[in-house]
Amino acid sequence: MSNRGFGDNKMTDRVLNDAHNLKKLIREAEALADESMIAFTRLKQAMLAARQNPAVEVHTGQRALMRLNQAEAQAMAMSTSLLRVHDELSKVAREKMGGDSSNIPTEVPEAAIGEAQATDALVEDA
Repeated sequence: MSNRGFGDNKMTDRVLNDAHNLKKLIREAEALADESMIAFTRLKQAMLAARQNPAVEVHTGQRALMRLNQAEAQAMAMSTSLLRVHDELSKVAREKMGGDSSNIPTEVPEAAIGEAQATDALVEDA
């Protein structure tokens, strides 16, 4: 019996380590998605500022701006998908770890991922 208890404890430690690693990695992925959206915003600001130059025609860069808007919508869809992954991983953590979760699961409000269907439709239409 003592061997089994030791093995269970070792397995619990591994599960907890895996949960911590997954939490760290999903947050890194979410941060990268956010950084890409910040980069798109900066790019759009620079493009619009350059287009306001009196020597530049008002239609200059319009197609590029349209493409950038499409990329932004795709980045938002990716961010929402990552949030859904995070939510699913949190459900697994609550189910498998119960009270031993040490604050591992993250509560994701349904509204945060429920409205994503509209964003997903926008990306599919683009």
